[in-house]
Amino acid sequence: MNFPKRQNFQVSEKPLIIVGSKNPVKVASTESAFTEAFHKGFVVNGITAASQVSDQPKGDEETYLGARNRVVNAKKTFPEADYWVGIEGGIGEDAAGMYAFAWIYIENKSGLHGKAKTGTFYLPEAIAKLVHDGMELGAADDAFFAQENSKQNGGSVGILTHGVLTRQTYYNQAIILALIPFLNEALY
Repeated sequence: MNFPKRQNFQVSEKPLIIVGSKNPVKVASTESAFTEAFHKGFVVNGITAASQVSDQPKGDEETYLGARNRVVNAKKTFPEADYWVGIEGGIGEDAAGMYAFAWIYIENKSGLHGKAKTGTFYLPEAIAKLVHDGMELGAADDAFFAQENSKQNGGSVGILTHGVLTRQTYYNQAIILALIPFLNEALY
C-alpha cells in the first residue's frame, strides 16, 4: 500500500491541522470551524488515530478520553503539525433516556489545549434499544432508518432533524468553542 509522503500534507505556508480521524465529516467540520474562528486558511488532513476507547463510548469520561487519545496518537504520527484535533461521539443515559453528544479536544504545538462538548439530544427508544443490544449508534441509525454509512454523512443529528442540523454543523460550534484558548492565548 502506498502512503502519501509527509511533505505532501503541507503544500503551502498555511498552518497544518491533523484530525485524528479520516471521517470526512470530522475533517470538513474542523476546516470550517478553524477558518471561521481565525479568518484564514489551513491545510487540514485526517489520519487514523486510535481512540483507545470502546467503539461506542459511553458517558462523558470515556468519550472525552477518546477525543484526547486521538490527539495524543495523531501527535505521535505527525509531530510536525501546528494543531491536532480529536472528535469523539458518545452516548449517555439519564432518567429521560439515552442521548448523544461529542467531545472535542484540540492541542497546538506549544502544548496549549482546548476542549468543548457539543449539545446533547435524546434518541428514540428504538435506537436506544439497538444500542443497548450492542450496536454502535451509527450502525443502529443505518439499520433502523435504512441508511448506509450515515455517520460519515449527516449522522443521527441529521437524520432526526431532517437535515436542519448536519453532523458537520453540529460539530462546528463545539470546535469553535474548543478554540477559545487559542483565540485568547493571553488568558490561558
